[in-house]
Amino acid sequence: MKWEVVIGLETHVQLATRSKIFSASSTQYGAEPNTQANEVDMALPGTLPVLNKAAVECAIRFGLAVKGHIAPRSIFARKNYFYPDLPKNYQISQYEIPVVSGGIIHCMVDGEPRQFELTRAHLEEDAGKSIHENFLDPVTGMACSGIDLNRAGTPLLEIVSEPNMRSAAEAVAYAKALHALVVWLGICDGNMQEGSFRIDANVSVRPFGQKEFGTRTETKNVNSFRFLERAILYEVERQIDILESGGKIIQETRLYDADRDETRSMRSKEDAHDYRYFPDPDLPPLVITSDWIERVKAEMPELPQDLRQRLVEQYGLSEADAEQICQSRATAAYFEEMVTNLPQGQAKLAANWLMGEVAATLNREEIAIEQSPVAAKALAGLLARIIDGTISNKIARDVFAQMWQSGERADAIIESKGLKQISDTGAIAAMIDEVLAQHQAIVEEYRAGKQKAFNSLVGQVMKLAKGKANPAQVNELLKQRLDG
Repeated sequence: MKWEVVIGLETHVQLATRSKIFSASSTQYGAEPNTQANEVDMALPGTLPVLNKAAVECAIRFGLAVKGHIAPRSIFARKNYFYPDLPKNYQISQYEIPVVSGGIIHCMVDGEPRQFELTRAHLEEDAGKSIHENFLDPVTGMACSGIDLNRAGTPLLEIVSEPNMRSAAEAVAYAKALHALVVWLGICDGNMQEGSFRIDANVSVRPFGQKEFGTRTETKNVNSFRFLERAILYEVERQIDILESGGKIIQETRLYDADRDETRSMRSKEDAHDYRYFPDPDLPPLVITSDWIERVKAEMPELPQDLRQRLVEQYGLSEADAEQICQSRATAAYFEEMVTNLPQGQAKLAANWLMGEVAATLNREEIAIEQSPVAAKALAGLLARIIDGTISNKIARDVFAQMWQSGERADAIIESKGLKQISDTGAIAAMIDEVLAQHQAIVEEYRAGKQKAFNSLVGQVMKLAKGKANPAQVNELLKQRLDG
């Protein structure tokens, strides 16, 4: 390819506070329109904003996690523009001095560890929501637009990356890692369908070797990782086609249409000077002391990259296993509770079950691990019966399914259904003798050098034992009988 792709992402993270950033209104999702907007959110004359301390602590927590610089003194500014869903006709944001500068997001791209630099993260308020589709005037019954101000003033942390991604795959990996981190930190619920995590993709292309950036477009409010990838791929192809046809890229804001799998123009892109930023006279500078930072640091959870390294060193897990377990804080906590209730050296068995049977069942039921009806300690009880030879791994899967449905303990299910593994050597030997007598043709095939015949005989013994025979003992005794 003779074109190089340049991508930078701006992500609006809705902070997990009970009230808005400058008012006491609730941030709960799903309320009736305009029931969670008070006089401050509606910008009634004489009202004044008051900063939400919890929102600031979310920003501090993020800054610590990415190892960014937390400004001891930052400024709120007015960003002036007209939209019907912003009653003040300006948005309170941060411009010249953001609360967090710099920082690193760690992620995996095609199995390789990568890191992407951040430019800044700043606090701001969200706008309301315009409703255009299927909205009728309650008086006249005519089609019109409505305004819902419930979201106006919701606290956001806008996280801006450096333009150092060079493919859609890198952008998606970065976005997923950022999403996992803010959820891990507890500063955002991460619900993309409800708009808690929205991504703006700045995309441009330039000839390979050229230092100057090309003209960028900004695709706004992408709310899924798949749509982010599709929007970038479409926009890259669109821009290359224009440039190779002798045209010019227009700096503009675009929207991604998932139904048509394309981006389309929304409006010309504003530059910073178009917003006429100036310090908000109603808000004093935000002062963050070192003591405040230390208090927040003391309450921080173990970070994903630190936990991954510890899982590898403490439990001997592979990097790949540790990466999967650390996809969420709840999954990591579930794993560690399992391991603490198992004999030493069984971390790999716990990891296999967590990423296998448990993950598959959670996906099928479309629920999070926090909602699992089988607790970590209960699952450890099941795995202990595999370890001590009471049941086989195959029977354990059946027991797990019963535990999921009934909530019973593994031992109770094993006892009530008579699932204990047959480990008596004499009983297994008798079953082997019966199978060999009934399948002489398969025996001859094995002795003629066909190794697959051995597996067939093992299967026949397990069938006779109704799956309860100890597989290791069956293999050992059968081998002795055939080769003896």
